[in-house]
Order: sequence, then C-alpha cells, then structure tokens
Amino acid sequence: MDFGDAVPLSTSFPLPFRVLFLIGLGILGWATNLHGLHLLGIDAGSALDLHSGRIFLPTTSSSPRPSSSPRVAYMPIYRLFAGYTAWCFAGWSFFRLATHSNAMLVDAFKFIPALSSLGVLTTLICPFELCQKRERDLFLQSAARCLFSSMDSPVYFSDVVFADVFTSFAKVFGDVWLSLCMLLPHGSLLSPPPLDGLSQWVLPALMSLPYIVRFRQCLIELRSPTNTSKRPLFNALKYASSFPVIFLSAAQRIVVLDLAEEKGELIAREPWHGEHPLFRLWLLAAAVNSLYSFWWDLTNDWGLDLLKPRSAESRSNPPRPLVLPSLHLKASSIAGSSETHGVTQSHPSSGHQVHGGAIYRHQSYPYGLRPVLLYPLLVYPLVIFFNLVLRMTWSIKLSSHLYSQSEGSALMLWLEVAEILRRWMWVFVRVEWEVVKNAQHKSQIASNGTVPEEVELMPSNRSDPMGND
Repeated sequence: MDFGDAVPLSTSFPLPFRVLFLIGLGILGWATNLHGLHLLGIDAGSALDLHSGRIFLPTTSSSPRPSSSPRVAYMPIYRLFAGYTAWCFAGWSFFRLATHSNAMLVDAFKFIPALSSLGVLTTLICPFELCQKRERDLFLQSAARCLFSSMDSPVYFSDVVFADVFTSFAKVFGDVWLSLCMLLPHGSLLSPPPLDGLSQWVLPALMSLPYIVRFRQCLIELRSPTNTSKRPLFNALKYASSFPVIFLSAAQRIVVLDLAEEKGELIAREPWHGEHPLFRLWLLAAAVNSLYSFWWDLTNDWGLDLLKPRSAESRSNPPRPLVLPSLHLKASSIAGSSETHGVTQSHPSSGHQVHGGAIYRHQSYPYGLRPVLLYPLLVYPLVIFFNLVLRMTWSIKLSSHLYSQSEGSALMLWLEVAEILRRWMWVFVRVEWEVVKNAQHKSQIASNGTVPEEVELMPSNRSDPMGND
C-alpha cells in the first residue's frame, strides 16, 4: 500500500478499502488479545465467560458446545482473519492492477471495492457452515444483545468489553456511510460526498451509535435491583460526554460559513478558528471527554491508584518499590482453580502473601498502581502514557469536520490505527483487573466469609452479571 505523497491515498487506497482494513485489524487485535492473555497466564475465559455462551460461544442448543481449552477461543478467530484478509487483499490487488494509481480510472473500477464489501457482508450473514460460521453467529448474537436487549436484562462483563471495543470504531461507522455514498452511481472515490442539509447529521449519528449502546448499558446497570453504587451513573456521564464532541464537530460547518463571510472562502482550509465561540466550545468538549475518559480508564477500568485521592495512611507511609520478578505472574492464573483462592502462604523473599497463585502486597506497592499486578512493572507506566496521548487524539478524531477533508485522510487513517492499538492494550489491563477482582472476591469469602468493600462497589460478573466499570 502506497501512502506516499506522490500517489493520493484516495487513488491508491480508497475509503472502502480503508474500512475493510480497519475491520480486519480489529479481528486480528481480538484474536491476539485472547491469545496473549492465555500466554500470560490470565484466565480470560473465566472473566469473559467464554465457556458459558455469553458472547463468543453459541447460545443455541443446536450448536455444539466447545471444549474448555483456551485455544478453542482464539484459533477460529485467527482462521477467520486469514480468510478475511485473503479476500480483501485480493480485491485491493485487482483494484490496483486495474487502475495503476491513475485517478482517471478510479471511479471506473469502483465496482471492485463494492464487490469486496458486499462479499464481506454476505459472508457475515451467510447461513451455511463455512468461513467460521460459529464465530460469525456469535458476533451477530452479541451485537443484537447489545442493541436490542430489554432494560431488565443483565449486562455481562463480556458485553461491556464488546461494546467498549466498538467505541474505538466510532469513526469506522461514519466511514461506512461515506463509503456507501462514494460507491453509489453519482458518488466518487476521489473525494468525500458533500454533507448538506439533513445528511450532515447522519454521519455524527452513526458515530454516536457505539456510545449510545454503552450509555444504555450503564443505565441498565444503574437501575438494576442489585446495584447499590453510583458508579454506573458516572460511567454513563463519561459516554455522554462524547456526544457534544461529535455533534459540535458537525456544527463546525456553521463556523466556516460565518467566518467565510468575514475573511473569504479560503478560511475553510484553515484548521484553527479560535475566534468563533462554537469552535472554542468544541475544543472544551473534546478536552473534557479526553481527560474524563483517561481518569476513568486508570481509576475504574484498570483499578490503578494514580489518580485516586490518597488516604492519610498512604501519605504517611509512602509505598516502597517492589522487585520486578515478584510482580510477574508467569504460568499460573489468578482465577484458575477455585480451590486455591482461599490458600494463603508467605512469600519467602519479600514478605508477600500469596492468594491463589497471585502475589498480594497490602502494606506497600508501586506508587500509583495497585497491590496485585499480573504483568511486568514496566508495562503499566507505558500503557498509562500511551493511553493518555491516544485519548487526547481520539477525541479530536471523533470530529467529522477534520477527517472529511481529503488532504488529511492519511493522518486520520493512522490515528484510527493508533486508536485500535490503544483499545488492544486497554483490553489486556481491563481483563487483568476483572480477574484480580474475581480472585479477591473469592479469596476474601473463603478466608473470613466477608466481601471486600471494593468488590462490593465493583461486582464481578462471576457473582453478579454486571461489571459496573
């Protein structure tokens, strides 16, 4: 793929193929998530209920029950990715051979990306036993459950992860609409379609869909009879903060029209319009959404202490650094055998206590993290840093008035790839924290029959279907 300046991206890699590429990257990311968690000894199957038909396994009695081997979860997804990649790469190769990067031929052969996209859609809903039908059916079942479940239905942790992943594909939803407009008879692959009248609101509405789903899940959790926390309410506010970013971006057309009357038509090519109040309001909404989401990731989705208020005890006794090998759980899983969760033993080298194979340090632990860490210590500051940087760029990228300009499409593509990478990293730490909470819950019950306060505030899907994060 040629992303150089000599050949415009719309000629060498038009938007419909970019959408297919990003979808394929998401499939690969999920497969490597499951595979990586298995290699790291994290029991993702228990946290996500992979073996109970909640999200990725069949829910109908006609489908065979899979074995409990973790390999069963990710190998079919790898095979699905391989078939998907072969189909899409073949379509893109034919397109390049037919057009030779000649802009005059791009629209003449736009039926090739149309057929490639149609083939993917047809395969997704195909009722026959081919192309990993079980995984395709599970995807459709999960999507239907997130979109159409009743307000009285429980929200499982696996559904939360599924919907959260799709918030990282918000722009892809908008790109699907733009691609459809380009592939229609009067459209062109060389430039995005004009968005006038009501059509200018279709794009932000589609981009808002994943956030509406998560907002709805939070409201379901909030009104659940088993919920005693306000955490779902604050989580819902986080997703609601995305809507002003998206729709104020769509309103930037008003900014351009107002400034064009004063400074001329060339103002539309300038990215900065700080003198207009709507532009400043959009920047404020983007900053609030980014910072709030970053705080929520660290404090609630990952359970880290970096941005939590420090107690008087922690201020008087600052944490001491731990030895890296003592933090890394290698072969055993923290949520493995339930018989080990109540077992407590001393750690000979550092005075830790070990519960169920996981290392607990109650008196001190690395600053800003938490007592139980299943990954090497260096992972956490790196993930925090990249999450902050990419959170800031992601809110900007939710803005349709920026990426609708063809000259910025290459940059926006790479920002989309970066957001998928950020979500890929997020899944690792998010599932780790869920496994830690499950183990703490079981260990506390086994030791003294009480539930830890933090677990009561953040119920795991093992004892409660909701994961109020």
